[in-house]
Amino acid sequence: MPKKIQRKIQVKKVAIGPGPPGGPSALPSEKSKGSLFQGRKVSMAILAEFTSQLATLLEAGIPVVKALVILEGQMKPGTLKRIIKLVKDDVEGGTPFSEALEKHPGVFDNLYTNMVRAGEAGGIQETILDRLASFMEKNENIKARVKGALAYPVIVIFIAASVIMIVMTYVVPEFKKIFKTMRKGELPAITQSLIDISDGIKTYWYVWALGIPLIILIHGLLVRRIMGYRIFRDRTKLRLPLFGVLIKKTMVARFTRTFGTLISSGVPHIEALQIVRASIKNMVLDQAVDGILVSIREGEGIAVPMGKSGIFDDMIVNMVDVGEQTGELDRMLSRIADRYEIEVDRTIDVVFKLIEPIILVFLAVVVGYIVFALLSPMLKLMETI
Repeated sequence: MPKKIQRKIQVKKVAIGPGPPGGPSALPSEKSKGSLFQGRKVSMAILAEFTSQLATLLEAGIPVVKALVILEGQMKPGTLKRIIKLVKDDVEGGTPFSEALEKHPGVFDNLYTNMVRAGEAGGIQETILDRLASFMEKNENIKARVKGALAYPVIVIFIAASVIMIVMTYVVPEFKKIFKTMRKGELPAITQSLIDISDGIKTYWYVWALGIPLIILIHGLLVRRIMGYRIFRDRTKLRLPLFGVLIKKTMVARFTRTFGTLISSGVPHIEALQIVRASIKNMVLDQAVDGILVSIREGEGIAVPMGKSGIFDDMIVNMVDVGEQTGELDRMLSRIADRYEIEVDRTIDVVFKLIEPIILVFLAVVVGYIVFALLSPMLKLMETI
């Protein structure tokens, strides 16, 4: 891999905040050397930038301890700065770099520490760190794309829902007073249904206020405690209209990228799959990886169980099969990840271009229903007169 010494070594002053889902988790209060920091997180973007800059310094021939001192000195005060100091102190005391990182699992997960360990064993520490940085940056780009695409429809839905609730709780009751002169039977069915909905919202508001959080709480408990329910939820996600395809492609891209990166770094297949499995959030893919592990332990290949899982299409299975036969599985997995990351970008564009008109049509139907329901009695009255 070509050296990248010309890369500018500079740590941006980005506030420490919540990391992405599946990223670094919360850390306990500093108590002693090697302890963790409770209640704070390091974002994946900051960790990726640190890793990239550390790789650049090591490529330039700077020892690990000196490189950590340089990066610590440039960092804004925060969780990562304090943890880097602890790691640097451990390495100075004779602890291997990978073991020093393992003391802080809330920031450096199994994937990170195992790749660093592989780099130490193979004498290619800077190359491994550079791959890690690239891997994290690509994952962060996918998440940023999805979040950016979701922003517009979420804002539109929130504003529309707020306006509709105001209309149902304040505007419709005022029209109801006007309609009081008419007997219930004289009101058009559509108007009476709107009034009934409005009365239900105003009378049973506590059902909405307590019911929705209760449903979310029960769902969370079922997901954590009942495996069958969690599998059902994850299968349902993959079958969702529009979003199911996006979730599946994102999942496959992340799996192949992680697995390929670990193998190319010298991590054995079984250990690499175990590391990948520990980071998987979807039980359907988790079961597929479990089947691949069983196949490897029995001396068989990876391609066959991948094909049986129903998650990986024929193109992936064939490429993995070729990679196993030629001894270039890591390269094949990287090519699959590259292709699927492009597919994820395209799918995001298609999905959210379709969502916008769907939202607009739905809102038009709701607004049309309310307007027609409120005007129908007046039109009927005018016809009578």
